[in-house]
Amino acid sequence: MNDTVIAIVGAGVMGTGIATLVVGHGVPTVLVDIDAAALRRAELAVASGLRHAQLAGASPAARVPAALHTTLSLNDIADATAVIEAVTELPEQKADVLTNISALVRPGTPLISNTSGIPIDELAAWVRRPGDLIGTHFMNPAYLISMVEVIRGPRTSEKTVESVLSLLTRLGRRPVVVRDAPGFVTSRLLHPMINDAARVVSAGTAGVEEVDTLMQGCLGHPTGPLRTADLIGIDNLVDSLQALHVRTGDERCRPDELLLDKVRRGELGRKSGRGFYFYREVPV
Repeated sequence: MNDTVIAIVGAGVMGTGIATLVVGHGVPTVLVDIDAAALRRAELAVASGLRHAQLAGASPAARVPAALHTTLSLNDIADATAVIEAVTELPEQKADVLTNISALVRPGTPLISNTSGIPIDELAAWVRRPGDLIGTHFMNPAYLISMVEVIRGPRTSEKTVESVLSLLTRLGRRPVVVRDAPGFVTSRLLHPMINDAARVVSAGTAGVEEVDTLMQGCLGHPTGPLRTADLIGIDNLVDSLQALHVRTGDERCRPDELLLDKVRRGELGRKSGRGFYFYREVPV
């Protein structure tokens, strides 16, 4: 696998975090976006993330990071060993990007949609070879959290599964394969719980810090649900909840007004400097 090149489409928070992981493990990476400013921010964020990963012991200390090539041209992914789609969690946007990716890459190239809950078989309708499509759900930040949810769609080939598991193992990740369904496992459990936590605050039962403190101390949640919402990105959380609500009809997935209000005000979490908490340092 010495000639491995990974392409990542989407230079947002998740795409940048995954790029940091990949180059930190010595694998050359092509990062594509339609926004030149986003790519410039991504280059700075990857450099910062690599330092963070080294300090945290999450990146091989003796390994020299691989090259990161940023580009505005999707054509630059044509020869990639695998392509990770990491655009906004909106089905129509993912479908459009996956259609274009599928037309460019060689048959048998794994197409990896990084999604927190959109069913893979729904996205498979937009690619030329559904057997090449598989889902992943990296946690944020991808370069620090070692476990990755892997979603096998009904039409995903065994070869694609094996190839992606091998790649994730090479990147020091611990993949767990699940079947396709709205929200899979992690989002189906976590996101309604965060929504419920927001409802508790909306109702005035407890404040943000009290909710998180009780969930940490009594129920073992490592960060608390509302601080987790800030890390996910409240806008991303709302998109995921809305997608779950549409596909399941579960009223627990209808985004609470407090979450919607924070999105309207631009209080998106750590990435914007303010969400449920304030942050002095906003990631690049």
